[in-house]
Formats: sequence, C-alpha cells, structure tokens
Amino acid sequence: MSTASIEPLLRQCRREGPRYGPKSKAFKPCSWNCSTNHKLVFQARSFCNFRPPKIHALRVRASSTALVETVKSTDAFFKETFPLKRTETVEGTIFIRLDHGQNNRNWELTVGCDLPGKWILHWGVSYVDDVGSEWDQPPTEMRPPGSIAIKDYAIETPLKKSLSPEGDTFYEVKIDLKPNGAIAAVNFVLKDEETGAWYQHGGRDFKVPLVDYLQDDRNMVGAKRSIDMWQGALGPLSKMLHKTEASHTDGAGSSTESRDLKQESWSLEGFSEEQPIAKQVAIDNSVTVNVRKCPETSKNILYVETDLPGNVVIHWGVCRDDTKKWEIPAAPHPPDTMAFKNKALRTRLQPKEGGDGCFGLFTVDEGLEGFLFVLKLNENTWLKCMGNDFYIPLSSSSSLPAKSRQSLSESAQILENNVEANQKGSISEYTSGIINEIRTLVSDISSESQKTKTKEAQESILQEIEKLAAEAYSVFRSSVPTFSEEAVVEAEELKPPVKICSGTGTGFEILCQGFNWESHKSGRWYIELKERASELSSLGFTVIWLPPPTDSVSPEGYMPQDLYNLNSRYGNIDELKEVVKRFHEAGMKALGDVVLNHRCAQHQNKNGVWNIFGGRLNWDDRAVVADDPHFQGRGNKSSGDNFHAAPNIDHSQDFVRKDIREWLCWLRNEIGYDGWRLDFVRGFWGGYVKDYLEASEPFFAVGEYWDSLSYTYGEMDHNQDAHRQRIIDWINATNGTAGAFDVTTKGILHSALERCEYWRLSDQKGKPPGVVGWWPSRAVTFIENHDTGSTQGHWRFPCGKEMQGYAYILTHPGTPSVFYDHIFSHYRSEIGALISLRNRNNIHCRSTIQIIKAERDVYAAIIGEKVAVKIGPGHYEPPSGPQRWSFATEGKDYKVWEAS
Repeated sequence: MSTASIEPLLRQCRREGPRYGPKSKAFKPCSWNCSTNHKLVFQARSFCNFRPPKIHALRVRASSTALVETVKSTDAFFKETFPLKRTETVEGTIFIRLDHGQNNRNWELTVGCDLPGKWILHWGVSYVDDVGSEWDQPPTEMRPPGSIAIKDYAIETPLKKSLSPEGDTFYEVKIDLKPNGAIAAVNFVLKDEETGAWYQHGGRDFKVPLVDYLQDDRNMVGAKRSIDMWQGALGPLSKMLHKTEASHTDGAGSSTESRDLKQESWSLEGFSEEQPIAKQVAIDNSVTVNVRKCPETSKNILYVETDLPGNVVIHWGVCRDDTKKWEIPAAPHPPDTMAFKNKALRTRLQPKEGGDGCFGLFTVDEGLEGFLFVLKLNENTWLKCMGNDFYIPLSSSSSLPAKSRQSLSESAQILENNVEANQKGSISEYTSGIINEIRTLVSDISSESQKTKTKEAQESILQEIEKLAAEAYSVFRSSVPTFSEEAVVEAEELKPPVKICSGTGTGFEILCQGFNWESHKSGRWYIELKERASELSSLGFTVIWLPPPTDSVSPEGYMPQDLYNLNSRYGNIDELKEVVKRFHEAGMKALGDVVLNHRCAQHQNKNGVWNIFGGRLNWDDRAVVADDPHFQGRGNKSSGDNFHAAPNIDHSQDFVRKDIREWLCWLRNEIGYDGWRLDFVRGFWGGYVKDYLEASEPFFAVGEYWDSLSYTYGEMDHNQDAHRQRIIDWINATNGTAGAFDVTTKGILHSALERCEYWRLSDQKGKPPGVVGWWPSRAVTFIENHDTGSTQGHWRFPCGKEMQGYAYILTHPGTPSVFYDHIFSHYRSEIGALISLRNRNNIHCRSTIQIIKAERDVYAAIIGEKVAVKIGPGHYEPPSGPQRWSFATEGKDYKVWEAS
C-alpha cells in the first residue's frame, strides 16, 4: 500500500540550459550530474574529478587519428558492437490558463503540455454544495469535441497538436466555462497514453477553483495564498469577509443564499500558471570494440568507440584467468585516467572530431585473459552488458574470427557457475530425514488405503511435502540447518487435516483486483462492482479482491480509524454485504483488504500527540510501538519496519491480538469475506499473522511484502535470491498459512521486457527467478496493482508490454492476480483467452515448469507438459515429437500452444 503518490513531475529534477517546448528552438541532449541533494542537474564533467593522475599516461592526442585508422584498418582478431539501452529525462511544462473566450462573455480554460506524447486530459467538476463525490461529469456544453465519458464521474479529452508562433510543437485542449456559480471547481490529471504515466499536482489532482469559498487544498492552481486569505481566480476577499460577518448577525440563514451574495461581489479573474513536467524517453546507443595485436610489441591494442553523448567515463581493468577478477594493468595508460581504489582505472573517453560520440585507445600487455569494463554517464547511470561487466577476450587463439563468432552479447547471459559447497555430515543427516519424510508422505498419498481419503486430505499431504521440500532447499543453500530436529519429529507426527490451506485455497485460484486508486471517487463503487460480478465470473476469475472497507482518514482506505465502522468512500456496510453476496452467487470468493500494521488515532494525548484511539476498539498509547518517535507509543519495540505516516500497532500486546482476532472473525461472519489481502506485512512479524489466520480460518490469504530488489550501479542484478528469500522468510514465519505477492517476479519482468533481456527469466539453476521458482504454491504473481499502476504509478509495468506479462503469469505456476484496469481495457479479450487456456489445461499453483529458452530476445517454457509459451520478439516453436502441439492464442511478442 501507499498513502503518498510518487510525483511524475519529478520535483527533484532541474535542468540548466534551454527548455524543450514552445519557448525554445530545439532540444539538445545533455549530460547529467547527481548532487548530494538528489537534484539532477545538466552539467558537464562534474560527476567525476579528473585531476592529473599520478600514473604514466599514453599520449595519443598528437597521433590519435593515425593510430585509430591503423587499428580500424588492420584485421582485428576481435570486433563486436554491443547495444546500449538507457533512458533520458526530457523536461517541459504543463500550462494552465484561464482567460476570456472569443466573445468576452464566457471564460475559457486551457490545459496544455509542451512535451511530445499522446496526451489525454482526464477531468471532471465539483458542484457547489455537493457533499458526495469529489468528481462529477461536467455539463454537455462544456465538453470539447472528441470527449469520452468515463462512467458517471469523469471525462477524457485528447489534447490537440498545435504550433507556436516560433514554430514549436505543443499540445492543448480548451474548455468553455459559463460562470453561473453552480460549478465550484474543475479537477483534472494529465495522462500520457504512450507511457501510461499520470501527471498530478503535488501528488493530487489539479484543481482550478471557480468560487471563492473553497477550502484551500494546496492542489489548487491559480491560487495566491496569504496569511488569512487566498485570491485564486477571483478578486480579494475583504468584501466577502464583511458580508460573512453581516450574515452571522442575521442569525441562521441559508448557506446557499450567503454564497450567492459572495458570488455577486466578485467577477472571475484570469491567470496563467506553469508546472514542471519530466518524461522518461528510451534511447538506443551502442559501443564497438576492436582488438588487434601490435606487430612490433605483441601487445594488445583496443579501440573503444560509442555514440553516447556528453562526457563518458570508461571504468576498466584486466583479468588473468576465467575468474574475471579485476586488476589494474601496467602503465602506460590513456590520458585523463585515474585509479579507483587500486582495483580499476577510470578514463574519460575522448570526443570524436565530428562531435558524434567519443572513443578511447588502450594498450595492455600480452598474456592477459580479458579486458573488463563498464560505461559511466553519471553517478547514477552505469551501462553494462546484460547485467554483467563487458568482457573482451584478449587471446586470439581462444577466440574465433569476428565474422564467425556468436554475438558476445548473447554469451554474456551465461553467468559464472556457483561453486557447490561441500555438504557436511550433519547437513546430510538433516536432508536425509526430510527426504525420507517426503517418501513416506508420497507413499501415503499413493497407497491403496488412500483411495478412501478425500481430495482435501490429499491436498494437505501435498502441502506438507512442499513445506519439507522448501526446508530441504534452504538447507542446501546454506551451511547450517534452518530448522530443528524437533520440527522434523513434529512433522512426522502430524496427521493431515481435512481442510483447505489458507495459503493456497484449492490451488486453482485466479484473482481479480476489483478496484484501482480512483475507485473511491464515485462514492458508489460497491454498487458498480456488483454489476460486474457475472461478467468477471464468466471470464474465469474465482476470487475478487475488494478495497479496504473501514472508515479511513485517506479516501482510498489505507489509513483506517474505527475498524468496526464499515461506511467508507466505496459505499456503506449494507452495500458491502450486497456486493459480497452477489459474488458468492456468481461462484466467486471475496477477499477483504485489511490494514493491520497501523491505525490512525482519533484523539491526542496530554502532549498533543495523536495516539489515542476511538470507536469500539478504544486503545490507548500502549497499543503503539515504542520505537516510532512520531507517535510516542508505550508499547514494545516494533517487530518489523515502521510506517511513519500513522501509529504502528504493537502486535505483541495480548489485548491488541485478542481484539484483532475478534474483528477478523466478525468480518467473516457479518460481511461474508472468504479471506484476506494483508496490507504492509513488512511492518510486523509473520507469526502474528499466523495467529490471526488460525483464528479467522480464511479460504485464502495473501500478504503484501514489498521491498527493493538488488541493484548495482543503478541496474538490476540478475541474481535476486536475497530478495525472494526475504519474502519466503515471511511466509515461513506465518507457517505457510499465507501466500505473498511475488514482487521479485514483477521486478524481473520489468527489466526483462523493458530492456529486451529475457535471459533474466531463468535463475542460475534453470528455474523461474522469483518466489514462484522456490515456493510456487505461496506465490501470488501480478504485473500491476493500485500502487504500482493506476494514477499513482509508483512502479508502472513497461508500457505496451502488459500482455507479455500476463502471458507469463497466466500460464505459469503460482496464483495469478489481474488488475482491474487491464480487464476493462482493450486487453480484455486477450486476458480472457489466457484465463480460458489456463483453466481448460488445469494449470494450477504447483504445475511443473521446464524452461526451454532464456536468451536475449526470447523466453520459452513448457508448463505441466500441457502448455507451451514464448514471450519476446525472438523465435520459438515447440519441439516436434510424440507430443503434438496446436496453436492456442497469440498477441504482440507472445504466443501460446497447448498439447493436442
């Protein structure tokens, strides 16, 4: 969850130099610098200090042209061009203008942008005295041509391309306004359909006020603030204050009449305002390396050139064997070279004479195995080869001629093999015990007596096998056992209960997230969603994930106050019961989104700190953890990471756990929820979750354990074992009673699809690289949700590649979750086809998987020996043989087959 939007406006970004937009003639790429205050500044050479090095330098400037021509004209034993993919931030402005229309009677609101893109204005209005929805649809006469209604609360209007008098391109839309006093404000956000990004004002909707008595929300435009008043699009408020005082002397009068008097005293005033905007643009570059032997000295001469702009630094070294351990080569070195921590050298590449790119010449001794390097654009931007250092072989005998060699960029996918640790005798004893236990359980499930047992009992045995297998795997991955002998004895004595595990349900679940970040704005979301129940069920979904039901400080529901008050911005408690009942009638289960980590207080303590709670659960500050200084709790220290926007609940307190158990059981009985989506579980120990789930006995439960993946030099690492292990550890802490969202898989899909690096979709052991590769029955896979996408866009999936992501998660093991916005979009039919294929081939959370290809531009796998899938622009066809395959479905850069 999140309560604060990431601002695509990138307030931390600043550029020195010409702006790309109507005020400038041209846009020129600039180099970047990262300062300590995290503001990106366009400035040359500032990111690296090139003082004269105290090492010998090879002077190439005087004869560089001749030497370069010699290297390029001589037959090289190695020559390769590597693609470089990067993003560049382009800056511009969103401009908002209110002025008179052509007839000087009506007003005209203009919203525009000076960056290229497919821009859409998503907008609505607020009416005077409307206490319901924040957004409503405007009158028909206000809607510009080409506008499309979005349900009953918003309009989407495309911006039209225009030219400024100077010949610069910009995009704008004009809305006619009639100041009749009925409309209080115009609300909008700007959307770029090319990237799927939403642009807001300070993390909230833009608001243009049209009356002078709105509360200042700090997201208004055209508002000039002072100590006691703001002016906005209207005149000064001094007269209004006099009239307000007069109205008080008359006793209780009509608020509408009072506001009409205010409106009569002022006329609308125009304004023009600009807001910064930044957009990420994909840039393709390349680097070429030539290597030849010097006939006089037998040394290796390397020529490196690239079309990257600005001041490019090459961070380089050499290695003596296949371990690829970096070391500094002997002098001489190129000019502008400095040593880095006695492990590598940094050289600023020299600009080409034509100004298009840069180059460097390097001489290294013979007898070395390879030349290693990465390219540095600034402190935050390092360019590597498919996640690894560039490696150039220096031995001509070990390298094929350049024309007959395979692309090094393909071979760079192959990482160094991990050294297998020798297993100690004690570890062998532990693992032997686990293997014997698994064999016993397998014999039990296949025995003659097992024929009389129910399917649920067999499912439970499979769960025990999975737990033991996960423990065995963790032993092999570490040097000490991760479980005790008592745990093994306890597992041997366990008799499988005849019930479905809340961590997996039946194993065939397909989740639908039934809301987005804007759903609360209609004020009647439960009613709207109820009408979709039959439709979602017919698509093949089995579980609906509903939004947070409790009274909340934030309208989205993730800052709960009174847990027993279920009248929210999505609807009231009766409407909630109705929507759950309707989904049950459609054959679907319903998950409640519960926030257990934190709770907003309703009263202040004697120090003025908000840590005293109200409602039925009127806890005091003993319910708040002691190590969050913002809320001065008197509980124990937190068992997880603190969420600093609200008091973090101390789950170690007996009265807290008792109240939460009772509340969850009440929700199950009163509302009819079948399970839980658990928000921000990183904030408290998973053992408490086990306690709550055992009490409430959900059909299905999934936790949101979201933290950062592993990066090096700003680029995602190939090995994400540490990240998925943290999620596995949390699942283990719940004793496997809950699954978890597979954030690891989402992150890896991002890099694989965005950078055309499909080799990332296989780990070093040839398994899926996320949680789904280690514990598939507890992995809930997804590509987008209300935090990562929607109007928040914290971590938006690569635009235009969403169906590749769904082709992956809907054909693979794990429990897939599909985002509401994607279902009701142009992806609907493709998603429906993939769900239908998954169901008819009985793909489930534990289905087997065999990865066939994981290369630069293609990934292919066979799942359950029934489904074959490939994603990426590269080619793949299932192998011919005794298994016959028939085409099932396809889309842009993905294709699926099923066994005939």
